[in-house]
Amino acid sequence: MGGRMDYLGLRFDQLDEDAVVDRLRARTADAPFAYLVTPNVDHVVRLSRLSDNAEEWRAYRRAGWSLCDSRILALLASLRGIRLPVVPGSDLTARLLLDVAAPGDRIALIGGREGDPTVLSRLRPDIVFVQHVPPMGLRDDPAARTAAVRFAIGSGARFILLATGSPQQELIAAEALDHPDARGTALCIGASIDFLAGREKRAPRWMQRLALEWLHRLLSDPARLWRRYLVEGPRILLLAWRFRRPPSSERRVDP
Repeated sequence: MGGRMDYLGLRFDQLDEDAVVDRLRARTADAPFAYLVTPNVDHVVRLSRLSDNAEEWRAYRRAGWSLCDSRILALLASLRGIRLPVVPGSDLTARLLLDVAAPGDRIALIGGREGDPTVLSRLRPDIVFVQHVPPMGLRDDPAARTAAVRFAIGSGARFILLATGSPQQELIAAEALDHPDARGTALCIGASIDFLAGREKRAPRWMQRLALEWLHRLLSDPARLWRRYLVEGPRILLLAWRFRRPPSSERRVDP
């Protein structure tokens, strides 16, 4: 059993990558459905602009596991005496595929690109991959999100990789949690498949250690990411400055 620490409206699990991997190994295909989220600066800034009862907030707060995916968040939290172990979602996805999934497992991929199951099968030919690619505009298309949930449930997969971007993937996961027939474990993984497929490259380790992975991504695709990192992202400094630490953390039981 691990604790959770409140920071910027979210409760982060006090678990390192190995501890999370151990918990995922214990999850079976017929386990009651639970899902994992990995909030980063972009997620937190976006959530801060929503009302506290918005469905996006609810989706993050209902997650079975909430892991910090940002060294910047962890650094800012440490200035308030809060420890947030960093578990990058792309690293965890790789561990899931290479270290956790067992031969014969079924893994459902929701999102990604057409043909990604073939790419993943090269990494693990002993696993069955199935895919559902939702239409664009998923955030404002409840019917499409419901179709994704039905696919996940019907797949019989031990693990479900939600790769539709945030907050779409978290909204799908939260809807699945309400479905009585949902089983298995979902991970909200964003663009993790792009790294596994070699379409994008992670920052060098030294940049990761110095919390500069955002700079690597910005330089890799400035036309798409300049606003996220140079306009929206700096708001995290204001949010961190305003934050007041809650009086206590929560102990919780794993799903």
